[in-house]
Amino acid sequence: MSASRKGPLPLVVTGDSDLIDDLVRLAAAAGTEIDLAPDPAAARPRYPFAPVVIVGTDRVSGCLLAGMPRRSRVVVAGYSSGMTEREEAWDRAKELGAEHLALLPEAEPWLFKSLVQSVQPPVLGLSIAVLGGRGGAGASTLAGGLAMTAVQRGLRTLLLDADPLGGGLDLVLGWEKFDGLRWAALAEAGGHIEGPALFGALPRLGDLVLLSFARDELLVVPSSTMEQTLAAARNQRDLTVIDVPRRLDDAAVLALEAADRALIVVPAEVRAVAAASRVAATARLHCKDLQAVVRGPAPGRLKPSTVARALELPLAGTLRPEQALLQGLEHGEAPAQSGKGPLAELCRALLATWLDPHNGEAAA
Repeated sequence: MSASRKGPLPLVVTGDSDLIDDLVRLAAAAGTEIDLAPDPAAARPRYPFAPVVIVGTDRVSGCLLAGMPRRSRVVVAGYSSGMTEREEAWDRAKELGAEHLALLPEAEPWLFKSLVQSVQPPVLGLSIAVLGGRGGAGASTLAGGLAMTAVQRGLRTLLLDADPLGGGLDLVLGWEKFDGLRWAALAEAGGHIEGPALFGALPRLGDLVLLSFARDELLVVPSSTMEQTLAAARNQRDLTVIDVPRRLDDAAVLALEAADRALIVVPAEVRAVAAASRVAATARLHCKDLQAVVRGPAPGRLKPSTVARALELPLAGTLRPEQALLQGLEHGEAPAQSGKGPLAELCRALLATWLDPHNGEAAA
């Protein structure tokens, strides 16, 4: 079928006329057409590039014999049958690398949603990592403030906790009683949760979604789970803010490498600068765009520019002392929630610089 939209169409590989009719109907309801290939030979040139590939149960064996390349977003579709036939169909689907077996008519609602998602352009959102130059530097507070400010700006935002020893970002937001998945449940599921379902299952308030550690167990996030979560966030969130630990495990390395830029928060103290130099040296291996945020007070009158020069980093901004912020955090008030104070001002300036590079304020 000819394309009526820019870019590749969902590819259907089948010779089953009934299945073709049903998939054309579902695709039309989803606002798209399909690219039909009657056999693997016809499908091969388009197979790697389609947003989703739907292989009829009548063509699974042919695709296996043809050695079709493994890729994500492959669905095997057919019609409901006996339990034995279903098991055989799923076994063959898994050999092909398919992620789902959609048997009609029961799977029509799910298949319709998949077709809708396949033709929606990805968001390709921005990802920002925040880490502390030393313990207690305020990285989690800055991460929370950036997330809150982004939502106030109208951005769909994910605040992602990559620090298993940080105490949980739900406490930073005052969300510890919010229902929703934490890392432990997601890791147990193997990370195999589709993006819309994932973000619908996490604690959220408006356009802010949180993925945090719980405090009842120490957890190492599998690298594959972190990778899948970051990919889903990139495609479905305008902004992802990641709280990264100073000591990087494999999952934290992936998070830092996925970030478009990273901020290291450094108190304006000599020992903090010495500690931050080691953290910065490691972080720079995984994120080339690393910048410093210098936090006051400065007992020895260290200037922010001096701190940044000592770390050999650009100065992203400064953060003045804010007693009201500390008191608010103790009472469950999310950082920068009011939109007032030095933290909120810094977060607005940083977001303006990143999102409107020609009109950005000075982040000071």
